[in-house]
Amino acid sequence: MDSSLTHSSEAGPPLIGVSGCRKEIIGLPFDAAGSKYVNAIAAACRAVPVIVPALGHRLDRQALLNRLDGLLFTGSPSNVEPHHYQGPASDEGTLHDADRDATTLPLILEAVAAGVPVFCICRGFQEFNVAFGGTLHQKVQDVPGLNDHREDPADPLEIRYGTVHEVALDPHGLIAGLAGSPSVRVNSLHGQGIDTVAPGLRVEATAPDGLIEAISAPKAESFALAVQWHPEWQVMDNPFYLSLFTAFAEACRVRAARMIRPTV
Repeated sequence: MDSSLTHSSEAGPPLIGVSGCRKEIIGLPFDAAGSKYVNAIAAACRAVPVIVPALGHRLDRQALLNRLDGLLFTGSPSNVEPHHYQGPASDEGTLHDADRDATTLPLILEAVAAGVPVFCICRGFQEFNVAFGGTLHQKVQDVPGLNDHREDPADPLEIRYGTVHEVALDPHGLIAGLAGSPSVRVNSLHGQGIDTVAPGLRVEATAPDGLIEAISAPKAESFALAVQWHPEWQVMDNPFYLSLFTAFAEACRVRAARMIRPTV
């Protein structure tokens, strides 16, 4: 083997990209990701998190995918812009992040196609569905027959992120195999949700009111899972949440062991 090349597994822990959001701080644009996500990658996956900037078409996605062992698409206060799924215009005041949309939607598709392990949470769950051609409810609480799945922002974090309802698991799905049970309890902190599931995706979990809470890409070469809840929250104290990150991390390690990349 060329001495300038090395197997990624020899170079240390997996390198996992974490989707960044475009934020304005003191009048300047920043690319940022929540600490709870990068901490979950470091602790639960025993991997190195790297924030992926929201550069849109300026991001060299192929170069990025050639270097990463996995991708985590995070939650965010912003919503996917509805024109991406032919939805009606958002209500005035709805928070959007066009730079993130332009980055994550194509990146999800290309990552899955390239066999890069993908784990999507909350907004990332909605992006996963939209990227593959599905649609969203913009306000779940206004849909007849569905419950209000939002948290009370006035509550302490421990209550806001506490488990509040069961989800029923597809017995043949990925999550059921990890959970070892037909249902699990999860937290709930979202206003948007899936309306129609994208073609080719599998429903992994549903809430008591029938709202879809998890989906996967069963034909993907590697791990490709999206959940509506927040398993990153205190992940090391929740065995079920930890099992999701552990399975994702194992897929990242398998990819790392297969990749040969140039040394610096």
